[in-house]
Amino acid sequence: MRLDVLSLIGIFLGVGAILLGQFLEGGHISSLLNGPAFLIVAGGTLGAIMLQSPVLTFMRGLKMLVWVFAPPKLMADEAIAKIINWSNIARREGLLGLEAASDTETDDFARKGLQLLVDGNEPEVMRNILEVEVDTREQHDMGAAKLYESMGGYTPTIGIIGAVLGLIQVMENLSDPTMLGHGIAVAFVATIYGVGFANLILLPVANKLKSLVIAQSQFRYMVIEGIVSIAEGDNPRSIESKLQGFLT
Repeated sequence: MRLDVLSLIGIFLGVGAILLGQFLEGGHISSLLNGPAFLIVAGGTLGAIMLQSPVLTFMRGLKMLVWVFAPPKLMADEAIAKIINWSNIARREGLLGLEAASDTETDDFARKGLQLLVDGNEPEVMRNILEVEVDTREQHDMGAAKLYESMGGYTPTIGIIGAVLGLIQVMENLSDPTMLGHGIAVAFVATIYGVGFANLILLPVANKLKSLVIAQSQFRYMVIEGIVSIAEGDNPRSIESKLQGFLT
């Protein structure tokens, strides 16, 4: 997997701009660090998302988080070259000649398509089988990506809950001036955490993951088109021209 430098720059730029702005305004960065406020926002959001999500979707969302900084590598050019090679083998040796390629193929999805080819399935039957798998994967991964979108919706509200809790503490200790500053700090910092986590991290992460899920589906649709074209006996050059359209 390649490292996504743009994501790293984005998160450091977003958080850094806020911290630098706080410093330039004469504030102390340490004033933005508040354990109770963080606990309220992070714990409340995590609890809400766990209550909302099925176990498999929640676990898939955790596994996909690494994609933000190290997205899956989709080698479209290499895939097209491989499909053209399969087409040439099929024209020379027939579909059964692809059995060796099926045994050595490392991509599970492409291997399944080759096995369907070797078994002599009709092109439309193959397309339907493979498209069902693509759609199912996409729905599952989209559900996992939307976990972060939901979290981005919860954190501002839970931040407000933290603010209200801080203000309650202030009201209960009006007679003790030493407690007022702490309560007000929790109130405002909790709101910053809620809005900041949502707009700087969670919502961007959700949108990034959704775009990667769509890219994976498009890649698999390209593989489907290539395999079905081989089954239909299309010319390798025509197949290549068709698949090149996916690269735009």
